[in-house]
Amino acid sequence: MNEKCATTRGRPAKPLPDPSLIIKAVVQFLQMFMSETLAKRLVGVVLIAIRTPNDRITELTGMSDRSIWRVKKTINGENIDDVFALGRGSGRPGNAKGFEDEIAEELEKNNYQTRQQVADMIYEKFGITMSVSAVGKLLKKTASGG
Repeated sequence: MNEKCATTRGRPAKPLPDPSLIIKAVVQFLQMFMSETLAKRLVGVVLIAIRTPNDRITELTGMSDRSIWRVKKTINGENIDDVFALGRGSGRPGNAKGFEDEIAEELEKNNYQTRQQVADMIYEKFGITMSVSAVGKLLKKTASGG
């Protein structure tokens, strides 16, 4: 086939829309199947693979620079499965670790009106000092069954 004919056939290519809109649409689509963090990370891995600069990845996905470096380091390592492993917080165990079931039972037995009352009960029964916000997180966790 003649090269001249190949270039004149068909419709001219449309310009691509704004890449950031495409990336956001892809992340939204992936969120139907996974968490937002994993969706952003997956798109970030693709952008890293095509050698997109870090600042552009941050701009497109919303990932922090530290997260991008961590993903790059993991990709260069031996175990690629670690790219999609989500870490949880600082690694410090919660104050009520090991007492959560007992606290949940106590909450079911008695009627506590405020988080402060729950925090006071936890201190009296278990000797654990918890902030009101930590009690709120614990209540949310026990209510969701997780």
